[in-house]
Amino acid sequence: MDRRTFLSYNAAAAAIPLSGGMLAGLADTASAAARPVAVDFKSDLPAKGSFPKKWICGSSSCMDNEDPAIQVHWYNPHTAILRQNKAYSYEAPFAPLYFGNDRVLLLDEGYVQLRNDYDLRGVVDQCIEDWCARNGRDPSSMELLVAFSHLHDDHYAATNQFADRPNTRYMGLTHEEMVGFWGMTKFPEERVTLDLGGRDILIWGSPGHVVSEFAYYDSYTQILYTGDMFYRGRCYISFWEPWFDSMKRLIDFCDTHPVTHVMGCHVEISRDGEDYAYGMTWQPDEAPVEMTVQQLREAFAFAQTITKPGIYFTGTVFLCNQTRSMTTIDKNPYRYS
Repeated sequence: MDRRTFLSYNAAAAAIPLSGGMLAGLADTASAAARPVAVDFKSDLPAKGSFPKKWICGSSSCMDNEDPAIQVHWYNPHTAILRQNKAYSYEAPFAPLYFGNDRVLLLDEGYVQLRNDYDLRGVVDQCIEDWCARNGRDPSSMELLVAFSHLHDDHYAATNQFADRPNTRYMGLTHEEMVGFWGMTKFPEERVTLDLGGRDILIWGSPGHVVSEFAYYDSYTQILYTGDMFYRGRCYISFWEPWFDSMKRLIDFCDTHPVTHVMGCHVEISRDGEDYAYGMTWQPDEAPVEMTVQQLREAFAFAQTITKPGIYFTGTVFLCNQTRSMTTIDKNPYRYS
């Protein structure tokens, strides 16, 4: 069976539900007492959390690398951030894992398909088991939603690992299925709310890097996840006007909602602004994945001065305007600044 067929399904039928008399007696009292206490995802916001000072970032010899294939960092007790080891893929995408009272959301699955090479499913299952043990839940009762920020294979390749997992729904590999997965009817402007069970994820279209792309905002941590359209590295902009409009939507959102961190899906830049060449499997002094709203604003202000294709450094990211055929900055024929 073709892989695209294997991953696809009827988006309308599988669209995720969005936002949303007691009997007397000792038996009912005992049953109520046995129910797990719901986690409060609405109070004392933003939920505190932390990023690691340094992520696993590959090694000079991939053959000798002894780090785990997937690094798991618990940002807080209800939020995990996974990262693929660069020794397994130079893309090394980050993958947020958000827990609610009823379901779990995994974003961006990484760039290896087979579990015996890169057991993302096993790691995610272990995270769910750990969370359920801490919160008195049955892991089988938690629905897992497997989605991604955009339609590039380093973000969806490992989705295959979840195809036969019980109580799991996963995003398909066409634009229509991606939009239908969230129940959107007006892409990219429409903003929908995914209810994980007391924890809301706001989702809207964010094209420009590619056409089929989303931004995700977690109302609990107040982290704005921007995938590949804005991240620490080379922001490859395939379609300038849609990307510019998407940046404007991000800025407008930050004007009306509190944002603790802006987080992309990769890091391709050092702490002092050096570009790591395309395909690097070792980034010993890489910049942190998290960014500030101010850095987003500065990049947007810079973008307003760009009038032609080229590569431009904003001080935080490289804006690669319609230069996707090039791989690394020092070989690009365009002048950049």
